[in-house]
Amino acid sequence: MANWSDPRPGLAPFGAATDARGAAYDAGLRSFMLSVYNYMASAVLLSGIVAMAFAMSGMAAQVFIGGGILKWVITLAPLGFILFMNFKQMSNSALQATFWGFAVVMGLSLSTVFLVYSPLAIGQAFFASAAGFAALSLWGYTTKRDLTAMGSFLIVGLVGLIVASLVNLFLQSGPLGLVISAVGVLIFAGLTAWDTQRTKAMYSYVAGTQEEGRAKIMAATSLYLDFVNMFLFILRLFGSSRN
Repeated sequence: MANWSDPRPGLAPFGAATDARGAAYDAGLRSFMLSVYNYMASAVLLSGIVAMAFAMSGMAAQVFIGGGILKWVITLAPLGFILFMNFKQMSNSALQATFWGFAVVMGLSLSTVFLVYSPLAIGQAFFASAAGFAALSLWGYTTKRDLTAMGSFLIVGLVGLIVASLVNLFLQSGPLGLVISAVGVLIFAGLTAWDTQRTKAMYSYVAGTQEEGRAKIMAATSLYLDFVNMFLFILRLFGSSRN
């Protein structure tokens, strides 16, 4: 029988082992989340550099204003990358390469904002999005409230937003466009908090497994999309065009 009152030095009490495991888990979680944010921020930076370079070279204007099949290839390529990442089983190194390729094609697609909006409007929208994203992600990480139900509601709202956006492609309604942009900001603001909480919860399932690397990249992709879409909707809502 164990002698729990054994006075010999060097024997850790029962609670100390629990505390050590908790500290190790917290350290692992912080490292996991930091990796996710590093992937996400690096992808945003890469997309921004590609978008600016493509626009400043004049190639973006030739592709998107001149028309042609290349315009649609670049526009739809990010969706193809997302589908490929979600449904294709691949090694972590291949998934990383696909992730960076996704960031590049997103940059090519995002180059259109430099053709439509002023640099000042783009900068203001970016910093507003960054501030909002940071605050919402922090809330999603620290809140004790379960955001699962909110996430399900937001996904339904996202489907409706996509349908409304497709309808407005044909209607070209200015007031409807403003409503879509306002709702889009709210939806992706909520998704930022939800995806952050979901990423935090994910760690307990993948910690120390081969799936941890994949989980980091997929979580970074979700947060990347939240940030970029929130930025685009803020830009459409408040940004001033070049004309």
